[in-house]
Amino acid sequence: MLDVAERAGVSKASVSRFIGDDRALLSDAIALRIEQAIDTLGYRPNQMARGLKRGRTRLIGMLMADIRNPYSVAVMHGVETACRRHGYSLVVCNTDRDPEQERLQLAALRSYNIEGLIVNTLGKHLDELRELHAELPMVLVDRKVDHLPSDLVGLDNDGAVRMALEHLQQRGYRDLALVSEPQDGTSSRTERISAFTALIGKNKALRGQVLQTGEDLAASVQSFMVAPGPGPKALFCANGVAALATTLALRELHCTLFADIGLIALDDLDWYPLVGDGITALAQPTHDIGVRAFECLLGRLRGDTSQAQSLDLPAQLIVRGSTPPKK
Repeated sequence: MLDVAERAGVSKASVSRFIGDDRALLSDAIALRIEQAIDTLGYRPNQMARGLKRGRTRLIGMLMADIRNPYSVAVMHGVETACRRHGYSLVVCNTDRDPEQERLQLAALRSYNIEGLIVNTLGKHLDELRELHAELPMVLVDRKVDHLPSDLVGLDNDGAVRMALEHLQQRGYRDLALVSEPQDGTSSRTERISAFTALIGKNKALRGQVLQTGEDLAASVQSFMVAPGPGPKALFCANGVAALATTLALRELHCTLFADIGLIALDDLDWYPLVGDGITALAQPTHDIGVRAFECLLGRLRGDTSQAQSLDLPAQLIVRGSTPPKK
């Protein structure tokens, strides 16, 4: 900065104003001289040092449970897009679904002097999350954490499950199985299973059961297919991971996709249209979830002290060939 000031023939304070938020205080002539000196010398301000000096880094932290999951990538892209639009940068840490890694990554994010935090968490470190929440604004994505009064942005899970069952029933399916990853305390999985069980219980025209992904999935699917039931059968996959596991199980069983059994999946991944005549999907508004999560966080950064809110965004039904009408 001193080199720029000397070359432009101005004070160091004027250079500081030019690269900071007070450029309007400078005359056009002085601003032009500083700009020319910066271009000539190739000066680049140290944003981290400036942020530490002012108490603002314009860094947003994001903790992801599994960065390899297409859902996580899409949500992260939404957050990053919104950050860039408002002049923030995003620091992402991945835990690989490892509770110990989550603890270490939370400590790492704190050391970066982030201004706010967006969290997709396993929920195993409540004390650390509550400590961070007391220090800075925090928004949860997809997964609730009990006893953590933080904003939450995610899918309307009840609405998505209801949409799936209504579509299957309209198409003539009567015997349904929800395929889910094993319950591990993840709120979104629990909500989808609970909604499925509750809606089946209220609808006398449908019968339903819950299957889990894992080594025994193919055997479980086969047992479901051969068991007598009230009518045509369909599988409802609770997320993209379950959809892939189920599709592989059906191929292992040499099923004719999708004549032998219907299939609908939550999430809408790039490979869904490539399987048979395409997999009917309930697309999550992943990009919007990321954007809304950042917007909630930005509101808190700007002083919003209202009660924590939960934003449940609706799914979009995309009908493909995996749910052909049944008589």
